[in-house]
Amino acid sequence: MATSSGSEQQSRSLAELIRSGDAAAEQELVLRYSRGVKAILRNAAADRSVVEQLHQETFRIALEKIRRGDLREASGLSGFIASLARNLATDYFRRSRRPESRDVATLESIQSSEAGALEGIVAGEQAQCVRQVLEELNTQRDRDILHRFYLSSEDKEKICHDWGLSSLQFNRVLHRARERYRELYEKATSGRDKS
Repeated sequence: MATSSGSEQQSRSLAELIRSGDAAAEQELVLRYSRGVKAILRNAAADRSVVEQLHQETFRIALEKIRRGDLREASGLSGFIASLARNLATDYFRRSRRPESRDVATLESIQSSEAGALEGIVAGEQAQCVRQVLEELNTQRDRDILHRFYLSSEDKEKICHDWGLSSLQFNRVLHRARERYRELYEKATSGRDKS
């Protein structure tokens, strides 16, 4: 059984070989981490074709980043790949939400680049409602994370760092904050929908 430092050395060597253009090292990377990546992705999507698509995308992006030298610490290769898979799964989850689910969909659609006059007014009213609902959230962390992640499009890693959260903790906090937001948003808009 390999020691932690031995495992780190193997990851470092693998990353260096990939950076130098070694195709066998790229195949080794996929073989070594494929099972773990699929386990992460299965938690986000039940559809096997989606899991397979995200699996391929995870390794495509990972290889591109490693080749470019974007991997800061080669010894952190496992964490890098796991984080990449989680981020892709989170992005998939956000994009695949049903259109009739107006809570987060409205939150994400506020910034419309080419809205007509009427669309601009409606978007402005929605934006005002969204901001008002955000202010009504009980916890500062919920308000801050939802605002930064959806309205300001800040990087997940930066928000995690600022709040001292792991990627998994962030996903849980974000999910709970969205649920609290959804409840408040539905209350705020239920009266307007009847008129």
